[in-house]
Amino acid sequence: MSRLAYLPEVEFQPRAIETDNLADLSLIYEPDVNLCVARRRITPGISRFVSHLLLTAPHLERELIFGSENPAVEKLLPENLQALPDAEAWLVDVEFLIGLFRDLFESTSVGLRLRTLDKAMCPRFHIDRVPVRMICTYEGPGTEWLPERAINRGKLGSGACGQPDETSGLILDASAIQSIPSFAIALLKGELWEGNEGRGAVHRSPGTTPRHPRRLLLTLDLL
Repeated sequence: MSRLAYLPEVEFQPRAIETDNLADLSLIYEPDVNLCVARRRITPGISRFVSHLLLTAPHLERELIFGSENPAVEKLLPENLQALPDAEAWLVDVEFLIGLFRDLFESTSVGLRLRTLDKAMCPRFHIDRVPVRMICTYEGPGTEWLPERAINRGKLGSGACGQPDETSGLILDASAIQSIPSFAIALLKGELWEGNEGRGAVHRSPGTTPRHPRRLLLTLDLL
């Protein structure tokens, strides 16, 4: 039985964990934790490859859905990029993320998406209607999130009455907006994690910058 099925009935304020230890990602199972961020340093080879990918394939979008089999991660890349120097190092890292996700959640069905982005994909703060999502931004600004003390959840979605986040009252403290570092591994609990209804991690896509006009974003979802 998946560990997702066990959560005690308690009242709590969701909190986030930021760490340099990948083992701490398992703290996502704590009832009061709805976000775990494990920082890590990108290797020079992967960094070179990602920069080349964003120049060569600026509008890349790939999706893989797989079960217990090993997915063909090379299909994430156009053929002209698969033989590039350092492509293998990046593919190995993707396989590592998949293995980590599977080990944490014991899922038999996983969805992977890889996108290059030149603008904010989901520019408004929101929650995901999934059990849990893993996010890794390989290059560019990282996903932004709000700690619980800075959120008026009643203003999410239709509660904003069409007003921008900055004026709707959703953001109680704009200085509290946090950003997930590039290359970090983030786990965000959604509304479909049992016992987490009304407590999903509140986050949004960032805009790009002149220094980083494109992002490379990989996500993994339980299906």
